[in-house]
Amino acid sequence: MKGASFLSIALGVLSLGPLAVVAQLSGSVGPTTSTSAKRSKKVCNVLDYGAKADKRTDVGPALTKAWAACASGGIVYVPAGDYAMATWVTLNHGSGVGIQLDGIIYRTGTAGGNMIVVENSNDVEFFSSNGKGAMQGYGYEIHKSGSLSGCRLLRFVKTQDFSIHDLAFVDAPAFHVFLDQCTNGEVYNLAIRGGDHGGLDGLDVVGTNIHVHDVMVTNRDECVTVKSPSSNLLIEQIYCNWSGGCAIGSLGADTAISNVVYSKVYSVNCNQMMMIKSNGGSGTVQNVKFDSFIGHNNAYSLNVDQAWSSMSKAAGNGVQLKNITFSNWKGDCADGKRRGPIQFKCSADVPCTGMTVSDFAMWTNAGAEVDYICQNAYGSGACLKAGSGGAYSTTTKVTSAPSGWQAPKMSTDVTTSFGFTSEIPIPAIPSTFYPGTSPLKALAK
Repeated sequence: MKGASFLSIALGVLSLGPLAVVAQLSGSVGPTTSTSAKRSKKVCNVLDYGAKADKRTDVGPALTKAWAACASGGIVYVPAGDYAMATWVTLNHGSGVGIQLDGIIYRTGTAGGNMIVVENSNDVEFFSSNGKGAMQGYGYEIHKSGSLSGCRLLRFVKTQDFSIHDLAFVDAPAFHVFLDQCTNGEVYNLAIRGGDHGGLDGLDVVGTNIHVHDVMVTNRDECVTVKSPSSNLLIEQIYCNWSGGCAIGSLGADTAISNVVYSKVYSVNCNQMMMIKSNGGSGTVQNVKFDSFIGHNNAYSLNVDQAWSSMSKAAGNGVQLKNITFSNWKGDCADGKRRGPIQFKCSADVPCTGMTVSDFAMWTNAGAEVDYICQNAYGSGACLKAGSGGAYSTTTKVTSAPSGWQAPKMSTDVTTSFGFTSEIPIPAIPSTFYPGTSPLKALAK
């Protein structure tokens, strides 16, 4: 339920000369009525609409019927047990409704698309009351044939005043959770675990005024990623546990991203700690803060790449990146000479401006030096140049470990890949998502 603690939360102002980074949620987030109020109005148990917890009977039709009965207010209840899902559902135009998934839904259908879509709805909650609810996509069954054409697990579309929490999303054939043009949302206490392959995003966010916190992702693509258009996002206490890592992008034409904060992000054995990626394109990413990052053995650390070779070049001379800060980064990278822990590879046509790097202390696991690479990037700190224009390229070699680089590790760090063609077990939701912190909201029990 929405609370006063989320009203106009200011997350920090960092001076950048005449400019400043100001990032905040623009209002309250989450459902506008409580779970108990929804439950007291009506409960629509899927078992009363034909569902069976036998891991054989398709739960899709029962979900659709239960939603129709409770869409104007109430709780769609999936009790503890194992449910098969062979047909996908689109849940439209709900208001004051919750989906309480205390059981496990196993994919048995083979269609693409999305197993569960919630769209054009408001005051919606998708949650587990016991922390054991899950969607198991069995993506390995599709992936072992070499295909990535299967379904996503959960998609929210044009939905406002919502929450998704205390659930596990496992082994999606494609993406796991996607927020598409949503507003005033809160996403928290999630465990997402996918295959060790690209194209299996954890959590993608497109929207306005959304708080994402206490999420663990294991996969080999996006951990928690912001895509355009988005504004007023707070993303904190994120655990990228053998993942592709967090990112903004890929960015194309007419990009519009602003007022975003990533705080307390822990990344281990990932492709990157944070990447802003584009190739051509247009529009702006501005007023963004990346604070309190801890990394261990990641390929890249701070990585801005405006000629990213993994995407086709988009129309335009480049996306304007401005007023972006990186502060309080600690830990180690895999090989700081081969892939330097600071890389600003900005467009010569549209240079990065107002970049700031401060309190950055990272060292290498291989070798005894690291490179800071700056191209067409302006601001202060690291190898950045003062000013705002003109093409340049420079590499700064660091040959001794910076003070304070050593950082704590998590006892639940994944030490081996879950692969791509074998069954992935459903994980427990961890008790902490960043060293020394507790979840901002207590885990469901």
